[in-house]
Amino acid sequence: MLLALGSLANALWAGFHLRPLLLGVVVFLFFVNFFKRRRPKNYPPGPWSLPFLGNFFVLGFEKPPHVVLQKLVKKYGNLLSLEFGTLHTVTVSGLPLIKEVLANQDQNFLGRPKSAIRERVFKKHGLFMSNGQEWKEQRRFALRTLRDLGLGKTRLEERIQEEAHHLIEAIEEEKGQPFDPHFKINKAASNIICSITFGERFEYQDGEFQELLKLLDEVPSLETSKWSLLCVTFPWIMKFLPGLHQTLFSDWEKLKIFVSRMIENHKRDWNPDKPRDFIDAYLKEMTKHTGNATSSFQEENLIYSTLDLLFAGTDTTSTTLRWALLYLTIYPEIQEKVQAEIDRVVGQSRQPSLNDREHMPYTNAVIHEVQRMGNILPLNVPREVTFDTTLAGYHLPKGTMILTNVTGLHRDPAEWATPETFNPEHFLENGRFKKREAFLPFSMGKRACIGEPLARSELFIFITSLVQKFTFRPPANEKLSLKFRMGVTISPVSHRLCAVPRA
Repeated sequence: MLLALGSLANALWAGFHLRPLLLGVVVFLFFVNFFKRRRPKNYPPGPWSLPFLGNFFVLGFEKPPHVVLQKLVKKYGNLLSLEFGTLHTVTVSGLPLIKEVLANQDQNFLGRPKSAIRERVFKKHGLFMSNGQEWKEQRRFALRTLRDLGLGKTRLEERIQEEAHHLIEAIEEEKGQPFDPHFKINKAASNIICSITFGERFEYQDGEFQELLKLLDEVPSLETSKWSLLCVTFPWIMKFLPGLHQTLFSDWEKLKIFVSRMIENHKRDWNPDKPRDFIDAYLKEMTKHTGNATSSFQEENLIYSTLDLLFAGTDTTSTTLRWALLYLTIYPEIQEKVQAEIDRVVGQSRQPSLNDREHMPYTNAVIHEVQRMGNILPLNVPREVTFDTTLAGYHLPKGTMILTNVTGLHRDPAEWATPETFNPEHFLENGRFKKREAFLPFSMGKRACIGEPLARSELFIFITSLVQKFTFRPPANEKLSLKFRMGVTISPVSHRLCAVPRA
């Protein structure tokens, strides 16, 4: 009997052909995926998505994602839904809806989504990507510590002025000849945040510092590469495959080791009664929670929070400064007006200070216009819906990733007279500086950038100090471009400038 049943089973199996069987499995999986991924009722509109792939190919490979999104927004409206693998995203456009998300209903959108890359590198920790009570504790501590270390006070302003002096000396060494300003500016910007986190600045020729800057520059570019996008969309496959995403993980590990080494150095001569920097202050906070296994103040979190500050304090400020010098070089008539205002208010005998800012409306307007046009965070830092929410009549399920369309806002013809043109008059009214509600380079609400006061101080002092001492010109027979390089931030493509000392 058993033999007969075995023969029957073999006969039935022999009757199957491999191709139809595989086709049946694929069809079955497509149906499962279709019903699993069906959009909820009253969900924001968006293009059709493919099973498993979602809208991965809708963005294409030729143009940057934030540029393609603008066309989709025009077609589908100010709430646009897209899917990438298992990731559900909604892009929010227009000032009223962006304010609703970031300010009016911000308690519904306070979460940070966890991509496969961030999950692997930071787990659920850090200053910027954590959530819930841990995020509240870490942010509150960071804000208090930055204030204690001099944020908004004279001693931090003096650090920035000192670093601007070092940057001027480094540029003077070029003797007016063409040079790439990228890493000189990176070094200056990074030294400010290093002095806050590590309690010291580095000499520009320091080998360890140069390696740190190389990693800080490489990681943002790798995080937005096509390899990383594939890693976010198909994490279960990509973790086994070689590619640039593996280089990204290796870079992150090197950065963790660097910060860990700095922490160990601090422990050797640490005085809890005299905190010198962010690491010292964090070590002291950890002692208050000794024995509390549930506390978020652990050494691992110190590493992640320090890395967050390093990236935020280096990449965003450095990139904005590079855009500033590029725009001033391409628009020499605007550079001349800035220099005239500096000469009138500051002169050449002393270095610019923050007290000068209120007397320099044109320079302030130029800096703001650089941030608007540079648009270094085109879709802001992602948010996540913390619980089921209704926005503009649409249903947004818990866990949906929210992207705020800063690009659309900063180029909205309803908000700006000449949205595609570099025009400082956007921030001037009757010769006075004018704040603009549609200007959100630092975001807004409870998750707004904690380093905004520091960044604004750095931008003003660095830009005015440089333009006070140099006239920036394009190299002979070289045409400068406003093309950009994609990364976590949008930065100018590699270029050279001439810094001609002013008489």
